Amino acid sequence: MSRIGKLPIHVPAGVTVTIKENVVTVKGAKGELTQSINSDINVSLDNGTIYVTRPTDDKNHRALHGLYRALIHNMVVGVSEGYKKELELVGVGYRVANTGQILDLSLGYTHNIYLQLPKEIKVETKSERNKNPLIILESADKQLLGQVCAKIRSFRMPEPYKGKGIKFVGEEIRRKSGKSAGK
Repeated sequence: MSRIGKLPIHVPAGVTVTIKENVVTVKGAKGELTQSINSDINVSLDNGTIYVTRPTDDKNHRALHGLYRALIHNMVVGVSEGYKKELELVGVGYRVANTGQILDLSLGYTHNIYLQLPKEIKVETKSERNKNPLIILESADKQLLGQVCAKIRSFRMPEPYKGKGIKFVGEEIRRKSGKSAGK
């Protein structure tokens, strides 16, 4: 049995879950999310608890069992509490600003990079003196939030020699020594 798949999902107060024809819809204070489920996987709601079961121990069914349980759990947590990611720009002259849902990144290239963010994501930028600029992203959809963070990070990945680039707050960059280390 899947260790993740067999865990029940407790639905907190204020969150409504509807299951219709292999589509799970979760509504809460932070928004509404839907996920289509494979027809082989059974999802049931009983007394404020969601149970995900599979018909056989086939390899494909075992994989889908844990996957859909994790996706539904992320949806329940997302609409009740939400997800938050913070990105830090490390480098001289790196700047960030936002006007509405458009993110303006100055990362040492000849032109600024403008990124249109989805409306499901709330963005906030902080630029304080003598501190690295921060991008704070919040959303109910964990998958979309991670995808947007990966896109922003891809503009200037952290490099191992000086540590410059866009990184998550609290992330440790494995540093390499330069040319002088060999002598």
